[in-house]
This record gives sequence, structure tokens and C-alpha cells, in this order.
Amino acid sequence: NRRKKKDDNTLEIPSIPNPFPELCCSPFASVLSASLLPKATSRKKQVIKVYSEDDTSRGLEVPSDITARDVCQLLILKNHYIDDHSWTLFEQLTHTGLGRAIEDHELVMEIQSNWVMEEENKLYFRKNYAKYEFFKNPLSFFPDHMISFPSETNAAVNHSGILQMFLSSSTYPEIHGYLHAKEQGKKSWKKLYFLLRRSGLYFSTKGTSKEPRHLQFFCEFSNSDMYMSLTGKKISGAPTNYGFCFKPNKSGGTRDLKQLCADDEQSRTCWMTAIRLLKYGMQLYQNYVQPYQGRSGCSPLNITPMRSISENSLVAMDFSGHRSRIIENPTEALSVAVEEGLAWRRRGCLRLNSHGSPIAMSNMGMSIHRSQSWFHHKISREEAQRLILQHGLVDGVFLVRDSQSNPKTFVLSLSHGLKIKHFQIVPLEDDGKLFYTLDDGHTRFTDLIQLVEFYQLNKGVLPCKLKHYCARIAL
Repeated sequence: NRRKKKDDNTLEIPSIPNPFPELCCSPFASVLSASLLPKATSRKKQVIKVYSEDDTSRGLEVPSDITARDVCQLLILKNHYIDDHSWTLFEQLTHTGLGRAIEDHELVMEIQSNWVMEEENKLYFRKNYAKYEFFKNPLSFFPDHMISFPSETNAAVNHSGILQMFLSSSTYPEIHGYLHAKEQGKKSWKKLYFLLRRSGLYFSTKGTSKEPRHLQFFCEFSNSDMYMSLTGKKISGAPTNYGFCFKPNKSGGTRDLKQLCADDEQSRTCWMTAIRLLKYGMQLYQNYVQPYQGRSGCSPLNITPMRSISENSLVAMDFSGHRSRIIENPTEALSVAVEEGLAWRRRGCLRLNSHGSPIAMSNMGMSIHRSQSWFHHKISREEAQRLILQHGLVDGVFLVRDSQSNPKTFVLSLSHGLKIKHFQIVPLEDDGKLFYTLDDGHTRFTDLIQLVEFYQLNKGVLPCKLKHYCARIAL
């Protein structure tokens, strides 16, 4: 009886309508309909690891469709770096000794999907000042002896004319010259005359003949990526250190690589730049102008880096008189800034130690440069050249290092004209004071910081001013 009464009470409870019927389980429907899920969940997230020059790494959780430019922007924001539009994501294939700067529009996950699991490939975050330098100064990238234009084109082609021809769909300049090619399945290399045309890369089977019957197809670029050799002659046995190659996107190994080698850096840079323009075309130009599209009144072919908000809020002031005034003349502002820096150094030549006695600035000047980003302690000449090459062979890229041949001197390594030059910084002692010089004592500096600052403003005995320094950034 009690059970019956209990059941009767249960039945008397009014049924409450379910406010969320779509969430009820049904044998004919799934628990959650895909249309009810937020759209954001459709973008899968994955973790990538990005390395810096000092081999420190950072893991990032990113969406599957993230581009290389977006990854760089994310790292710039997280590390509070200045965005001067030269940051690059670099792909390094450790096993084969190859590397390339990933284009800004490329999908990072798509690149990683082509990696072989057994190989320890890496993504590096670094600066590359030469990434779009050919848009600013194309004449230095394409020497006259390597480029020829269609017959209907005038003999004289100006600055923007070269770029317009490369980006045009109807006309395309022809790049030609000798390259060393590695024969398939062999260790030997053969020097051949190559021609780059819109349809692909060809080599001549008969000297420098350009007749169709003498041209043999070498490769096309839609399904392959171009890499630079990072190890020189070590792995491939190439005749020079200026190697590059083409690797299919779905490669089975080193046997599928099509390896080439140039005689000098200028030739390699010309070939690789022309192939980039041929493969990506207007997409490269859009990558170049994208950071500047919000700025009015500037020509895309003649753009200077944007000043930060903090820089725009600074003005030059003169406090020498009874009243302060704003210095509006840029030349006067620069001379005042230099004079102020020199005066600060003169005041610092005699400083008081903890006991109240003056100390010589020479001892401090011997080590003050070690805290600077452009100074690299005890690296070899080859390592210095590798660092500058990674940052791009643009005029003015430099670093300062210890000399290996003379422990008491330093070396300024500088990029100019697609070549890396080394200048010895010699210490001089005069009247008990230590100075540093690049020109046998004609111009003297109390420390290396003063020397670098001077040559950033003046060319002096150098082929160009110091512009961009190589630094080992940490993530």
C-alpha cells in the first residue's frame, strides 16, 4: 500500500517542460549539433616551438591557419620588440644543412606538415634586413651582365621599370649566367649556362646557345621551395660556398633535391631574388606594402620605417640660455645631440670611486662595450660572416667582435656591396690614456661605444655608415 501511495504521489507531480530540448540525447541525433557550437571552435589550435639566435625557445599556441607574419607579430608583442618590418620567421632543415626565410603570407602549419618526423627541423625568429631590399634598390640586385629585357623594351630601364617588368604578367626579364649543377645520383658537379624564364629554369646543352633545341628544362617552382645552403661545401661537396637548391614540398629525401651553386654572392642573390619574384609575383609586393598601407602620402617604392609613438612625442630642446627653447632645425638638433654626448663622456673621464678618489675612465672603457647588442665576444671570422648573412647583406649591417689573431684588438665586420668586409680596431696609448682607432690614429675614441656612434653618423674611412647591428635576441 505504501508503494502504491508513493507511486500515486509521483504521478501527481506536474511535468516540467525542458527549456533546452536540443540538448536532450536522442538515438537519432547527436548530443551537440555542430551548428550550435561557436564558430571559433572550428579553428583548431596547435603548439609550435620557435627558437632565437641563442637557441632559447618559446612555445606558442596558434590557430592552424596562422601565417608567418602573424607569428612574428605575436612574438614582437610578447617580447616588447620594436616592429621595424624586418622580423622574419626562418626555416632551418638541420639534417640537410638548408634554410630559408619564410614568406610573410605562408601558412606555418603547412610548412611543418612537410617535415620528416626523424629530422630535427627548427623555426627561428630573427631579423632579415634584405627581405624586401630589392624593392628599394633593384639595380644592385640585378647586375647588367645577368639580366636582359625583351626586344620591344627600351635599352635604358629605370628604378621602378625593373620592378614593373618582374611583376607584369605579360613581360618578364631573362636572367642568365653560369651555375654549377649537381648531377642526379652522382657526387660530381657540372658548370652549365642557365636561363630563367617565366616557364621555368633551363640550361643550355651547347655553350651559351639560347636556341630552343639546345635548351633543356631543369625545374619549375610551383610545387617546390627554394633553400640556401648553410653549410657551404661541407655536406654537398659543392665547388663554392654559394649554394642553393629546390626541394619538392612532398620530398622523399636528399635525392629529390635539385642543387645549384653560384660563383659569388652577387650571382646567388640575383638568381634567388629573381626566382622569388617569379614564384610569388604581386604577393611579394603586397607583403612589402602591407605594413605601410595605412600611411598617406608615401610612395610604396620609397618607404622609410615608421617612427614609434614615443619617438614622435620627443622634441629637441636647448637649455643653455635663461629660457629653454625647442630646436626646430634638424641639423642643429643633430649637432647639439652629438655635442651633448661628447660632453657627457668628458665629464665621465674623471669619476669618483667609493673612497672619493678619481678613477680613470680607461679601465671602464675597456669593458663598457660588452653590454652592447652589437658586440659579440670571442666569435670567429666565419661565425661573424654567418651572423651578418642571416641578417641580410644590406649596406651597413655590422657587428664588433674580438680579434682572434691579436687578442688586444677588435674587428668591425661590415656588409657593403653584397660583400662582408673586416676592419681592425687598434688600441692606442697616448700620454697615459687609451684610445681606439680605425684609421691609424687620425680619429681617436675613448671607447668602442663612441667609435660605433661616430661611424653611425659619419662614413669616415668606411665604405658606408653603420646602419643595422647584428644581435642575438632571446625569447
